Amino acid sequence: MERIELLTKVLDSTFDKESWYAPLKDGMEGITAEQASWKPAGVAVKSIWENVNHLIYYKERLVAKMEGREWTQHLSGDENFHLTEQSGEDDEWRKVVERAETVHLKLRQRLSEMTLEELDGQSFEAELMDIFLHDAYHTGQIIQIRKMQGSWPAQR
Repeated sequence: MERIELLTKVLDSTFDKESWYAPLKDGMEGITAEQASWKPAGVAVKSIWENVNHLIYYKERLVAKMEGREWTQHLSGDENFHLTEQSGEDDEWRKVVERAETVHLKLRQRLSEMTLEELDGQSFEAELMDIFLHDAYHTGQIIQIRKMQGSWPAQR
């Protein structure tokens, strides 16, 4: 398997193609804005919505870099969890989910158009690996939150 094909496969498995772990898309689907904003009482944890904001931010930043665009939205690690406001409105939550899907598709498209020289020359491979691990880590947190609130399907 060629390196770019392998990277694309891993990208897809972290977002929407279940492998031996659930992908992010499954973690975001089928919940309300209220569930996406929920946090357990007394526990220092980010909500699903905040985690998705965080993942969107870093993917959008990487896509901008891969496209040669200047990134101007510099947010700290804490600030980017609040990339979009947790309004409690289902329509707003759906927009966040759509934004996550859109940036995934942009990243996938850019990766599929990339040459091995670009991949090597700009150290994108290392950044992509970081994104994959980062997505898997936070997807695990999202699924754990869903299990705590009872919104994760019992038969998964």
